[in-house]
Amino acid sequence: MSRDAALYGTEFEIRLRNKLTQRAIARECAEWVRQKVTFRSNRTGAPMQSFAVVDDTAAYAPLQGFTTADLGYERGPAVSNMVHKIDDAPFTQQYMQLFDQIWHNPDQLDDVTEVVRDHIASVYAENSPQRVYFLILYNLFNEFLDDISEDVLPNDLTGYQDTEVWKALYNFQKDAATGVINKLETYNGCILADSVGLGKTFTALAVIKYYELRNKTMLVLAPKKLADNWTNYNSNYTTNIFAKDRFNYDVLAHTDLSRDRGESLGKRLDLINWGNYDLVVIDESHNFRNADYVQERETRYQRLMRKVIREGVKTKVLMLSATPVNNRFNDLRNQLALAYEGDSTQLAAKLNIQTSIEEVFRQAQRVFNEWSDLPPEDRTTDAILARLDFDFFELLDAVTIARSRKHIQAFYDTADIGAFPERLKPASLRPPLTDLTGAPTFNEIFDQLQLLTLAVYTLWRTSSRVAATSTNSCTELARDRTTWAARQPTSAQPAASKASASS
Repeated sequence: MSRDAALYGTEFEIRLRNKLTQRAIARECAEWVRQKVTFRSNRTGAPMQSFAVVDDTAAYAPLQGFTTADLGYERGPAVSNMVHKIDDAPFTQQYMQLFDQIWHNPDQLDDVTEVVRDHIASVYAENSPQRVYFLILYNLFNEFLDDISEDVLPNDLTGYQDTEVWKALYNFQKDAATGVINKLETYNGCILADSVGLGKTFTALAVIKYYELRNKTMLVLAPKKLADNWTNYNSNYTTNIFAKDRFNYDVLAHTDLSRDRGESLGKRLDLINWGNYDLVVIDESHNFRNADYVQERETRYQRLMRKVIREGVKTKVLMLSATPVNNRFNDLRNQLALAYEGDSTQLAAKLNIQTSIEEVFRQAQRVFNEWSDLPPEDRTTDAILARLDFDFFELLDAVTIARSRKHIQAFYDTADIGAFPERLKPASLRPPLTDLTGAPTFNEIFDQLQLLTLAVYTLWRTSSRVAATSTNSCTELARDRTTWAARQPTSAQPAASKASASS
């Protein structure tokens, strides 16, 4: 109960807390209670008049509680808190009679002396480091825990933890899969942007299997060259290590969004029900970062948004990308737009941000541009993090999961994983063009190429400029041929002169 918790001190008793004497006072108070005090609590729940009587000579009323704020020693939340002292004997006796009448009624009060004593004793009790650690975690994240409900957490009754793919995951991959499911259920979309080599494909397969166990339909959109990475696990191949899980998702290529007929990966494109997918997993999702409108045709991004995301059933979107942001924050915004069907108000309503999604990215882009203009020595990670608005981090934390190898090594037990391989420094090799003596070098060839005039081939020049350049080039060619013919033996001169004339 709130009145019991107030024994530790309320949020308004900051000055007393700052003295760091609570432990000593609590020990002294517990001993005093043990020797002289009896506590009884109202068991009926009915309101009772609050007052205090001191030495049977003075009564104080009304009292809202027994904290320093309620007694008037510290400032509290109330606009006013006046406590009256009544020292007139007849009135004081009436308060005492009322107190005795209630105090000795077992139907109204329960003895809670031991409970209060133990509660006070817990303030000065020696706590283990583990308990202190968990208390710190609770007070840091209790608001976050209150926002989590069973509706957005994976349902263990589906049996997804018994699947082969789930058993194959490392601890950090299981955390990622759980986080992805939570974000998909909460925000309808998520970008998994772990570094290369951290197993985003296996994590996505675990998420796919979870939704398959809930009778959802899946689509994986991947680049054509990466399609085999996905078709291997939904096929009856000897290379399929998850054959027992019987994956049943569809796999199509990014380029299939631009086609209306033909076949792709064994499926007829003209018969596919694009709007019937409950979850779409987009591998290399940064390929869908450009949402610019093209008048003469519908782009892949626009067709994905129209046929897959907006039409048919409500579609969740999981995007896999190791490079979610380059130098344009609009690239990230366009990817996130797939999750909220292009209507940013759907996502903004679920976030604790002070402005729109578009304004968040607009401000982030402006900060990035200013940071890019700084001198190299000032262009640090800390510098840009200090300039970005908190709304930007709120947005990224809500819809993205991005971890590096250093993060995994710092926050996870890597005994099962082992050490990550160390990346070797690149070796700079400068081999010669050839080992033949007297052969020109790269630099000499480059210098000769720089002397060439190739303006005749620049098609964007005006037609008149091209014609003039062509005439000059032909004239120079004729002159060079005449000079060459003059240097040849006499028998070759008539032929050379004829060739020159024809030129």
